[in-house]
Parts: sequence; structure tokens; C-alpha cells
Amino acid sequence: MKILCTICARSGSKGIKNKNFLKIDHKTLTQIAINLAKDSKIFNKIVFSSDSQSYCNRSIKYGADMAFLRNKKLSNDYTGKIEVIKNLLAKAESHYNFKFDIICDLDVTTPLKNINDLKLSFNKFLKKNYDILFSVCESKKSPYFNMIEKKNSIFKLIKNSKFRRRQDLPKTYFINAGIYIWKRKTLIVNKTLFCKNNGIYEMPYERSIDIDSLDDYKLVKLLKNGY
Repeated sequence: MKILCTICARSGSKGIKNKNFLKIDHKTLTQIAINLAKDSKIFNKIVFSSDSQSYCNRSIKYGADMAFLRNKKLSNDYTGKIEVIKNLLAKAESHYNFKFDIICDLDVTTPLKNINDLKLSFNKFLKKNYDILFSVCESKKSPYFNMIEKKNSIFKLIKNSKFRRRQDLPKTYFINAGIYIWKRKTLIVNKTLFCKNNGIYEMPYERSIDIDSLDDYKLVKLLKNGY
């Protein structure tokens, strides 16, 4: 099998300027993701995608095998990440002149995932023969209980439910944006993670923080340093 790791980092993030190059323990978020991929020894190639040539240059310095500059169409606020990964796969296969069997994307903004998470999720993907596997964390709040939204100036439950007690609620998860793994054909054909043969790898909350704000960044640094 030929296994590709993709790492994507767009410049111009809205919440935090240059978010993908924030530092944790003197390493940038991008460097942490690339180091994790390299240390796992799972991948034949590690490739990087960005709309910034500076970001691409830095990724090579950190140890990525190749970096590809993406076009403006794939760099706006409305482009889904799956489309970016498909484009990166096509560029990698054209560059290396062979097809990859499995594609794994490591999100830069979840820096607390560790090598054990990566290896266990990859082994589960292979063992269960999933078409797609993605990392999740158990939800702290349930969509079936006490969640409301405003509709036509009236506040209503988001999801009407037969459940009246917390003890009866089904277990739910949120996608923590840490690890995504696809079979090649599944990635190319599907526009979503939700196909018949998908699976999850569950991670604890303390390794599932997705940095989207300065508060998230501060919390990640606290968790990393053990408070």
C-alpha cells in the first residue's frame, strides 16, 4: 500500500491572524502536525497545501516531502476541506507519478492529538476495512436535550425529542477535526464523510481542542503544560 498524509494550512484566518503558525512549546502548529506524521512512520509521502508560498516554504523546512500552492478558488471562506484534500491528492499523484491507496489528513489546529491516536486510528481503519474513519470526542451537550434556537422571533427546541431525562439520552459525538482517513476511491467519489461504511476513532476531550479562538489557544497551552 502507498499511504499519503495531507496537511493543509490556509493563510488569512479570520479568528486569529496566522493561526496555523501559532507556537506550542516553541513549535508552530504546522510543525507539530508534520513532526507527528514523520514520527509515526506510517506514510510514504507527507504533502502540504497552502495559498501562501511562505507557508509552503516553511513546511518544507519542517520536513514535508512536497508543498503545493493552491489557487484562489480553493482558498476562500466557502471552500470545503474535502475539496482541498482531493486537489492535493491529484497534485501529489501527478508529481510522484503513482496512485496512493490511503489518504490521511492531519488537521493543523488540533495539536494535542498524539502518535498513539494516529497509530490506533490507522490500525482501526485497516482492521475494520472502513472506507472513511474520522476522529471524534463524546459530546458534552446533547442535541436531544435543552438545546434551543430562534425561529420567527420565537425560541424553540432545536430537536424535538422523546427523551425527558439525561440518563436516557443516546451517546453523541462531535467531530474534533483531528484525523481523517480515506480509501482513495471513497475520497474521490464522496463529498461528505457520511457514507455507509464509515467509522470513528474516539479521543478524550483534553486532546480534542480545535483552536479557533485565542481562548482555545490559551486552553491548549494550559493542557499541554499540565496546568
